[in-house]
Amino acid sequence: MTINRSIVSGMKFLSDKYPIIALTGARQSGKSTLLKELYPNYRYLNFEDPDLRNYFNRDARGFLKEYDRFCIFDEAQRVPDLFSYLQGIVDNSKIMGQFILSGSQNFLLLKNINQSLAGRVAIFKLFPFDFSELKSANLLSKNYIEMMLKGFYPAIYDRNIPPNVFYSNYMQTYVERDIMDLVNIRDLKIFRTFLQLCATRAGHLVNYSKLANDCNISVPTVKSWLSLLESSYIIFTLQPLYESFEKRVVKAQKLYFFDTGLLCSLLKLKNEKQIRSFAIKGNLFENMIVAEMVKHNYHNNLMQDFWYWRNSDGKEVDLIVQDDYLYNVFEIKSTSTVMPSLFNGIIYFSDLAKDLVKSKTLIYAGLENQNRTIAKVSSWYNIHD
Repeated sequence: MTINRSIVSGMKFLSDKYPIIALTGARQSGKSTLLKELYPNYRYLNFEDPDLRNYFNRDARGFLKEYDRFCIFDEAQRVPDLFSYLQGIVDNSKIMGQFILSGSQNFLLLKNINQSLAGRVAIFKLFPFDFSELKSANLLSKNYIEMMLKGFYPAIYDRNIPPNVFYSNYMQTYVERDIMDLVNIRDLKIFRTFLQLCATRAGHLVNYSKLANDCNISVPTVKSWLSLLESSYIIFTLQPLYESFEKRVVKAQKLYFFDTGLLCSLLKLKNEKQIRSFAIKGNLFENMIVAEMVKHNYHNNLMQDFWYWRNSDGKEVDLIVQDDYLYNVFEIKSTSTVMPSLFNGIIYFSDLAKDLVKSKTLIYAGLENQNRTIAKVSSWYNIHD
């Protein structure tokens, strides 16, 4: 099955404008498959292969004399010295699109790029499928709970792997392995508990002290582990909008998972009945929508900034997307019935921000779009229409 990835157009556009293209993203998001299809005439080399790593480490100059241009170097972070060599090669050759770099340990990959290749690389981030990609292949169900449970990783769609099987294996073979490679965790059970606690806080403000106490670890450890999960593209955080509309603005971050299938797996949710009766169904829906907006932004290279806003009285808007100096304001509700009270947060914020508000949208669990005087009402299914 072939599902067209939105990121392709941006990568094609910049391939003749930068000597190196780098593709990062979560494991199993489809990076290797995409690169092989997008650059069929490039030689593909994967540094997970120990023989290939040994070749480079023993004779880097000989290696790069053989693989001197139009090569894809996958898992490039496994050979850190490669980046310094590439700097000299591309500076001398002036060839655009000379090398493609990819890797799944994004912290190490980006660290090496920033140290040796700054200004020479166009960086792209590939995530599990977004709504538009699945819709183009008629794979986006109109049942949002079904989509939340199934998640968006390509293997689930390409190989028809049951989600519960996929996510169990994904946690053991990728997430835990990557974390163990980056930091010394003495007790893996504690880390698994930490991940599950993070899942219960999806769509909530991050409270480092509470997480630390609940998991019996230190606050610095909490911050370190959250940072590692972010660098592995398992979670992400939204920063609060600090504009001085009010002095009582909440300044904590909000926590989200990039994939709701993984999130549901961590929460032990296996069917629709469980989700419909689940206390934080609204947070799961909010997580899916915010993650979708972030994925869509990266896949289409829109370079937008994302925020949320809340004051100490609990007045809030779930998502603010900055468009130049103006704000597109979104409220997200897991209901299929649109009631006037759902617009309260949008109205309150718009009265404060006034002319800085470009658009106002309520995203809900129904399937019909509406144009109301207060704000646009958008179905989750047609979120980008």
